[in-house]
Amino acid sequence: MEKKDNSPAISKSYARKMETISPFELKNKLIDMADESIKKIAHTMLNAGRGNPNWIATEPREAFFLLGQFGLCECRRVFSLEEGVAGIPQKAGIAARFEAFLKDNEKAAGVNLLKEGYNYMLMEHAADPDTLVHEWAESVIGDQYPVPDRILHFTELIVQDYLAQEMCDRRPPKGTFDLFATEGGTAAMCYLFDSLQENFLLNQGDAIALMIPVFTPYIEIPQLRRYQFDVTEISADQMTADGLHTWQYKDEDIDKLKNPQIKALFITNPSNPPSYALSAETAARIVNIVKNDNPNLMVITDDVYGTFIPHFRSLMAELPHNTLCVYSFSKYFGATGWRNAVIALHEDNIYDKMIARLSDEQKAILNKRYSSLDLHPEKMKFIDRMVADSRQIALNHTAGLSLPQQMQMSLFALFSLLDKEDRYKAKMQEIIRRRLHALWDNTGFTLIEDPLRAGYYSEIDMLVWAKKFYGDDFVAYLQKTYNPLDIVFRLANETSLVLLNGGGFAGPKWSVRVSLANLNEADYVKIGQSIKRVLEEYAEVWKASIQ
Repeated sequence: MEKKDNSPAISKSYARKMETISPFELKNKLIDMADESIKKIAHTMLNAGRGNPNWIATEPREAFFLLGQFGLCECRRVFSLEEGVAGIPQKAGIAARFEAFLKDNEKAAGVNLLKEGYNYMLMEHAADPDTLVHEWAESVIGDQYPVPDRILHFTELIVQDYLAQEMCDRRPPKGTFDLFATEGGTAAMCYLFDSLQENFLLNQGDAIALMIPVFTPYIEIPQLRRYQFDVTEISADQMTADGLHTWQYKDEDIDKLKNPQIKALFITNPSNPPSYALSAETAARIVNIVKNDNPNLMVITDDVYGTFIPHFRSLMAELPHNTLCVYSFSKYFGATGWRNAVIALHEDNIYDKMIARLSDEQKAILNKRYSSLDLHPEKMKFIDRMVADSRQIALNHTAGLSLPQQMQMSLFALFSLLDKEDRYKAKMQEIIRRRLHALWDNTGFTLIEDPLRAGYYSEIDMLVWAKKFYGDDFVAYLQKTYNPLDIVFRLANETSLVLLNGGGFAGPKWSVRVSLANLNEADYVKIGQSIKRVLEEYAEVWKASIQ
């Protein structure tokens, strides 16, 4: 690191102001500083702030583009004009033509996934061939509004199988999960908060619990004037005997959920940024509390990183009637730009039951709200209300995720379902694991092996290591002399490294969050070395001050 005066990277007053904004907005300032550093010194900017992966799943995309060729052939078969106009796919005989297309393109990239996916649907779901292929052709072409609007028929069957495999470790609970395809996990979050309030399941000022550290919108949305929820934070502050984070929760904190005033629990599992899954003991404790103390507790779990944990099992599998699951395809398949996600809600759930128990006045309000959609709006499922709410009710007839997005989602899911040896999953987990070790091996810190660690992000608590290496007096000096944000500003200013502040995720104030997804292995060596050097520089100044 080139800077030698070891003065704070930013003033304390400026740092205090910056602590109030979202880390994702702070990131823009860090990028500006890193950019200035590049201009001064021959650095390359390394942005480990965002979780956008630098890989993609190729075969599902190859299959999508090959299917697109078939879809265009079907359109031109109806009619084709030299001005660039064609018809739309016709259902009669389309399966036979699809099979012929696959045979004619037997060496094309993506053909095996299309062939095996087609056979999977015929064998596992007894799909009518013409109906299936017609849905696929129209989906890849995108010539229709989504019907059903919540999710296409075959997309739902495929993604249900995928969630049973990946979120329920191939042991799903009895019954069916209804799915709502959304424009990424972010849209799912917006729809959830909106519909929970519109249907009087959460009202302004209600008590909710939030398991922290957590993805920042779950912190920020409940504070908005519209919601103003009374938030109980349950912190993953459990430590080992020698003072290292396990990023798990203490039993006495989980027991706060026994309070029936707490109406909803929001959790990211595996967590973001620590990137650890709930322990089996904690999951069992939550299940026990729901069954014995707080039976109407709504559990909203965001499980986007579950595929990076071997044998991951979501709360949707353990508490199907209480849990509403958000799952996004964005990270595992390198598809943040596709905006592919689903909300999953069991067909037998407490949300529908609680709506049925609302007061007569509230029911009247809701019946009026949804009266344009159904002659018996009181019978509408909560998940279908979310679809309508997502389009302000009046635009329900044009609701739903675009057909091409749903088709790509189907192919992502089929790709995973047909990968019987989990080759893709093993490689994804290996890539993350190697990057994680490249980071930690160069910090000089100790990384404890843990089967519950996804490793998609890493949260490094600098005070833990300050204490380990230099003792309590040095920790007190750091806290007195510097602002917690000084570390991320210093890294950006001096080494062109962009990390996020863990405190912005309601984690330890002196922690930094590193994404292991979007840089190469060698880059994490540099990040680890730079983090180590920052701590050493702080220590050098401290030692000089006490001599």
